[in-house]
Amino acid sequence: MISTDICIIGAGPVGLFAVFEAGLLKMRCHLIDTLPQVGGQLSEIYPQKPIYDIPGYPEIKAQELVERLMEQIAPFDPGFTLGERVETLVKQDDGSFLVGTNDGTMIHCQVVVIAGGLGCFEPRKPDIEGLIDFEGKGVEYMVKNPETFRNKQVILAGGGDSALDWTIFLSDVAKRVTLIHRGDTFRGAPDSAEKVHELANNGKIDLILQSNLLSISGTEQLREVFFIGRDQVKRSVETDFLIPLFGLSPKLGPIADWGLNIEKSAIQVNTFDYSTNVDRIYAIGDINTYPGKLKLILCGFHEAAIMVQSAFKYVYPDQKLSFKYTTVYGVNAF
Repeated sequence: MISTDICIIGAGPVGLFAVFEAGLLKMRCHLIDTLPQVGGQLSEIYPQKPIYDIPGYPEIKAQELVERLMEQIAPFDPGFTLGERVETLVKQDDGSFLVGTNDGTMIHCQVVVIAGGLGCFEPRKPDIEGLIDFEGKGVEYMVKNPETFRNKQVILAGGGDSALDWTIFLSDVAKRVTLIHRGDTFRGAPDSAEKVHELANNGKIDLILQSNLLSISGTEQLREVFFIGRDQVKRSVETDFLIPLFGLSPKLGPIADWGLNIEKSAIQVNTFDYSTNVDRIYAIGDINTYPGKLKLILCGFHEAAIMVQSAFKYVYPDQKLSFKYTTVYGVNAF
């Protein structure tokens, strides 16, 4: 059992910044995210995308922003449960919550903050024959532990940053890496695409372009992936793993069953403190909605700062909140 003051569902930029704001008020945080790494959409979908509306940074890459946020919250030593999805939320007699994940992790907290961006991300699954039959038996939608693929034959499919980045990384881990992409150009960062082509030209990976996945087969484990090229010829490659990386679909998931007021897949909040209609549950970032809402990281940061001021009363009910400026006291004073 993990015990903390605030359980934050979602480890994207807004969830990470909430750790900083909570830390200034001496509140401990534990974050849960379905993705295997922090950063949310920034790390998973567009790590190399430039962001222009973060104060103090005329331009900053998405992944660099995540790294800066992690550096900023390091003094407050937050806990992380990654690669797991929140399934249950049970209110205790004293008003606190017990949060449970699909892998059985249990977190006891005084306050729950939903900062899941557009919701709980689920992988987009290609429509190919046999895919579901081999989930967990060779079909993986995320790379949680690269060592799983050590000295194995691996096929990745996709043309975005995730497909490119993992192709490059696994080329030094797997026995053989094959990247299959339906187009002849990539959507990911140009430097990553260049590295993939270089690896292919040097014979370190197999690159199959202008081809679509058709089906997969095997007995108890995945053994073969079939695809078709622009010439309409059906071909196959033997493999131990298939990792289709076609992006993520946002879904509210179990959150939709928690009695919260939902409007068009977003959680309604009170702009006084970004609280929901359920006591001790807040929602910040793209997952909430209110009149005048702007889905900007900048706005999520503001919501996080306001939210923790309100959450304080649940964590320290007998203490009076005294607001302090970091410019005067410095972070180490909090």
